[in-house]
Amino acid sequence: MKRTARNPKTASPGRSESTEDHLERIYELTEEKGYARVADLAASLRLSRSAVSNMVRRLAKRGFVNYERYRGFTLTAEGRAVARHVKERHQTLAEMLDLLGLSPDTVKQEVEAVEHHLRPETLRMFANLVRFWRQHEEHLQAFLKFSRAK
Repeated sequence: MKRTARNPKTASPGRSESTEDHLERIYELTEEKGYARVADLAASLRLSRSAVSNMVRRLAKRGFVNYERYRGFTLTAEGRAVARHVKERHQTLAEMLDLLGLSPDTVKQEVEAVEHHLRPETLRMFANLVRFWRQHEEHLQAFLKFSRAK
């Protein structure tokens, strides 16, 4: 059976929330330092080193991470693509909720609660809404005024 590469933005990837959270944070760490270490990732995600080490090994087996025991690790091309998609999804949701005037704490909690559960078409519509509101501030202000009146 021939395996084909998945499109991380559209295919049903079968990734867990934990997988996506790990990849997103590894991406952020490698953007900062050029590599990630188990200790850095564990501290960032508030998990034990052993749990993170096990996940990193699983991510390596799935082709998302270049991992060498006792050394730092980086994302593969596929891992970077997935992580960028997860990060974009996170940013879109955070920006939309921020535009709606929700508190930073509420935005953070809501994004974490829903980001892994949206279908690609829903996310595209949210991204379009954010772009629309950015280009047509008067419509956002009209909506916010309408919302406050209720």
